Amino acid sequence: MDSRDVLLDSFGRLPGLVHGVLDGADDEMLTFRADPGANTVAWLVWHLTRVQDDHVADVAGTEQVWTAQGWAERFGLPLPASDTGYGHGPEEVAQVRADADLLRGYFDAVHATTVAYVEGLTDVDLDRVVDDGWDPPVTLGVRLVSVLGDDTQHVGQAAFLRGVFQRRAAERP
Repeated sequence: MDSRDVLLDSFGRLPGLVHGVLDGADDEMLTFRADPGANTVAWLVWHLTRVQDDHVADVAGTEQVWTAQGWAERFGLPLPASDTGYGHGPEEVAQVRADADLLRGYFDAVHATTVAYVEGLTDVDLDRVVDDGWDPPVTLGVRLVSVLGDDTQHVGQAAFLRGVFQRRAAERP
C-alpha cells in the first residue's frame, strides 16, 4: 500500500459516516442545537464538505464543486459563495439550512471529485509545498491529512448531536 492508497482508504471511510448521520434525518434533527451557541448537524455536514471542496480545489487548481456544479445556487444560503463556515458564530450557523438529500448530494459530489484527484497522485506529489505561509511550509500530503482530520472530527460531532437529539426525542411524552 502506498501513500495514495492510504489517503483513498481514509477518504473512502467518510461517505459511510456522513450518510449514517444523514439517513432518516428530518429538519428538526438537522437544525437541533444542544445549546443556543452550538453547531447543528446541517451546519457540520455542510462545513466539512465546504472545507474539503475548498481545500482540494485549491491544491488541484480547479474550481470548487460548490460553484462549478451549481450547489451554491441549490442551497440558496444567505452567505457569500466563498464562505466555508470557518469562524461562524451562532447566527451564521443558523443560516445553514438544508435537507438531508441536498447535504448528501453535495457531499457525494465533493467526495467523487476528491477521490478522482487523489487517485492521480504519487508519493512525489505529496511532497509539493502548497502553502508556504506556515513554518514549516505545508505540503500537499499534510494538507490532505488536515482535511481528513477536520472532516472526521466534524462528522463525529454531527453523529454525537444526532444521538443527543434521538435520546431527547425518545424521552418526550
